[in-house]
Amino acid sequence: MNQESPEQPVRNSKSVIRLPIIVAITLAAGVLIGSTFFSGGKSLTDVAKSSAKFREVLMYVENNYVDSVNTEELVDYSISKMLEKLDPHTSYFNSEEATAARSQLESGFDGIGVEFNIYNDTVYVVTPLSGGPSETAGIQSGDRIMMVNKEKLSGPGVTNAQVYKLLRGKRGTKVDLSIERVGLKDKMNFAVVRDRIPTYSVDASYMVDNEIGYIKVSRFSETTFDEFKSALKTLKADGLKKLILDLRGNPGGYMERATSMADELISGDKLLVYTEGKDSRFDRKTRSHVDGTFEKGPVIVLVDEGSASASEILAGALQDHDRALIVGRRSYGKGLVQMPIKLSDNSELRLTISRYYTPSGRSIQKPYEMGKGDDYSQDLSHRYESGELFNADSIKFDKSKVYKTDGGRTVYGGGGITPDFFVPRDTLNNSKYLFELYAKNIIREYALRYANENLKKLEKQPFNDYLKSFQVSDAMLGELVKDATKAGIKANEKELKLSKPVIVAQTKAIIGRYVWGRKQKSGLNNEVFQVINPTDNVYQRALQLFGQASQLEAGDFSSLNTVKGKK
Repeated sequence: MNQESPEQPVRNSKSVIRLPIIVAITLAAGVLIGSTFFSGGKSLTDVAKSSAKFREVLMYVENNYVDSVNTEELVDYSISKMLEKLDPHTSYFNSEEATAARSQLESGFDGIGVEFNIYNDTVYVVTPLSGGPSETAGIQSGDRIMMVNKEKLSGPGVTNAQVYKLLRGKRGTKVDLSIERVGLKDKMNFAVVRDRIPTYSVDASYMVDNEIGYIKVSRFSETTFDEFKSALKTLKADGLKKLILDLRGNPGGYMERATSMADELISGDKLLVYTEGKDSRFDRKTRSHVDGTFEKGPVIVLVDEGSASASEILAGALQDHDRALIVGRRSYGKGLVQMPIKLSDNSELRLTISRYYTPSGRSIQKPYEMGKGDDYSQDLSHRYESGELFNADSIKFDKSKVYKTDGGRTVYGGGGITPDFFVPRDTLNNSKYLFELYAKNIIREYALRYANENLKKLEKQPFNDYLKSFQVSDAMLGELVKDATKAGIKANEKELKLSKPVIVAQTKAIIGRYVWGRKQKSGLNNEVFQVINPTDNVYQRALQLFGQASQLEAGDFSSLNTVKGKK
């Protein structure tokens, strides 16, 4: 990635774009906890008639079908197919899948560290978990997992349980993956070593300078609010006056954690989010009520097409109350609330029971047709094809869904959170050679070898000195290229030159994490983000926008009535 000034256009190579197919998954959805499900509604007689018919068919199959059948599998399949006729986020997990899915938000597990979803009988990587073995190996959002240890993982019949079984396992064991990636014709092969996957959700928290603090939140799990509040408290003690909150690639999680975070930043008694559904007992309003840790001082929130659900609740509340400047690209657009319902055999139904609305009254749920989840899942591909990831003018607003922030600024519903300042996806430094280095773990393996060989020398200096002065030399780059050649990656001088800034930054970041960050128990990967962020065009643009963020906080909205950004 390259660093750009506001006046310089960002060039993009669409043929090698790393297109994130960030699908909204119910295990990372805005979850409404603690409600009682059963209530009045359609006549119970009608439901009883339908269920009796299903039981009758199942009994005939069990007793009279020519071959032996597994009726439990048939029931699971029937439920899943039935739910496909509803919205894209209502789903069913059998008991094994439900236990595995809950662990993503509630407790750690051993595995390769990816969130995934299944669409069109294909396993898509939603996001590699920060600091996990898949991220380190170079697995990317949107990658399609075709084979695991030479076992096919695509085609009719692929299930969540099958994926969990193949990807999880004892730490230290190796998993061979065959991956398809947008922009590349050939499959890529990865060797990933399983490890303990923690549930930390605040990936980074550090002071950029004497006033600006940066916090990266990757999901909204059980511990997210406590982690966030602790990070905010530490930054305040270090002189925090301006905050960058990075929600890019955050697929969501517990709604309550998002609203608690909003309450730390929004003063007074203000509406943060409300939900409405067919059953009014599920309707609720959440308001700010505590004296927050950082209620004064400019805030910039970073979002992109991977920011979904609880991320959008938080960003929407901050935008509607003119509390934060939103920077990046339009968020995912997931505004449906699922209630987890544990069934008698420990399986779980995640049923959409309501829609949530931001304080201004907008639903950010993007359009969908009942029973057409396949079309819905292609939305982010359509954004790429339409040019929206590169050009603010390509964002399609629903002019019938116009709302106003507290200060009278125009915002739109029906399709995610639109940023106040648009920053395009930057793919200038991407190349096939870079992807091949990722696929065969060349950058990671070289960086770890270098770190081990030079550990005593490196440890003598504090990380801040390393950050300021260490350079990945041409000699080091030459050694890395030799490793790549030995691994069967054909040297390509032109593509190496193109991707050099990324290779250099990744190498330095991995060395920094290994030498200074590996002993931390907090889950923070500050070393990585402090190296990588200066090469990130969205982050760099945010640093330039604190003047506008300060105007917003002061109630000056004159320059903030429309989406700003590079055209």
